[in-house]
This record gives sequence, structure tokens and C-alpha cells, in this order.
Amino acid sequence: MTSDQQTPVDLASGDLVFVGPPGVGKGTQAKALVQENGWVHLSTGDIFRDHARRRTELGRLAKAFLDRGEYVPDEITVDMVRERLREIPRNTRVVFDGFPRTVAQADALDRLLAEFGRHVGAIILLEAPREELLARLSGRARAEGRTDDTPEVIAKRLAVYEEQTRPVVSHYERRGLVRRVNGVGAVPDVTERLRDAADRGPG
Repeated sequence: MTSDQQTPVDLASGDLVFVGPPGVGKGTQAKALVQENGWVHLSTGDIFRDHARRRTELGRLAKAFLDRGEYVPDEITVDMVRERLREIPRNTRVVFDGFPRTVAQADALDRLLAEFGRHVGAIILLEAPREELLARLSGRARAEGRTDDTPEVIAKRLAVYEEQTRPVVSHYERRGLVRRVNGVGAVPDVTERLRDAADRGPG
């Protein structure tokens, strides 16, 4: 094999990356698929909030960014993901939720996975109209009292997604890895669409 050739991607064994705007339901859906398949759900948002609840140094730093609707700096996020990957058996599929959120993080993920003999199998892009996202986020803020879901922060988070994460989708589309899924509808219906996307890979 020449230096400009790449090993074919094995979609059946590759890890999954869930991508989508805030409020689209990535976490809920990722957990559903993980539970029924015995996979590992790696959510950077959950990791950040866990550190914040425990008032670790990293948690205080992460919370400051989250409360402003901004992304936690790449170097912090990447180190946390590397630490978590060390705990996961190589033959267990990982569903990444909330990472990568920038093209730089996507490149870092490739390097991280290579360290552990892993690779990205497919990108699951969960989509919903902006009006639906605003309604969901506002409802979640009222129900959970989340400081990172105020109206101002919601608007900022959606804007940051469009500016920084949309290019991630284009990055993976060029590699033929993106699978788009409609995130509107009853939770079981969306789960079924995602299950089909995960089974079939990109296309």
C-alpha cells in the first residue's frame, strides 16, 4: 500500500460520533442506543458537569465557559477524552456525544483514536428546525434550572454551533462518513431512525 492510500474503514466496528445542535436530543438518543447495545456513551457535557458538581479545578474552569454558552478549550477537552478512552476496552464501541465540536477537535479525535487502535465508523447528524430547538431548550431550562440554558445563553450556543460545529459536518462529509437523521418526532421513532443509521453507516 502506498503512502497516499488509506486502510478501508470498517463501519461495523468503528466508533460513532453524534453531532447536532443544542436541544436536538443527542444525549437522550445516544443513551438509548448505548443501553440496548452495550456500547459506551462518552459525553463531554456529562463529564464537564460532573466535575462542576464535584467542584474540581477543571470543573470550575469548564463551568465558567459553559455558563457563557462557549466551548471548553480544546486542550482541556482532548485531555479529558484521552483519560476516558484509557478505561474503555478496544472491542467496545464508543458513542461520542458533544465531541468533536470543532474541526481542530475532529483532527485531534483521529489522533486520539489511532493511539488506542480505534477509528471513526460513522457520523450521526441529528437535525431539527431552530424553532423546535428553542422550545426544547427553554423547556429544559425551566424543568432542570440549568444555568447554561438561559435565553441569552441558548441563543449564544446555537450561534456557536453554526459557526464552529457546522464546519465539522462538512469535514466529515468530505470523508463520506455523515449520516443525516431527522430528530423531530416521538423519541422511539427517532431512536429507530438512529438505529438504522448506526447499522448502515454513512450513505
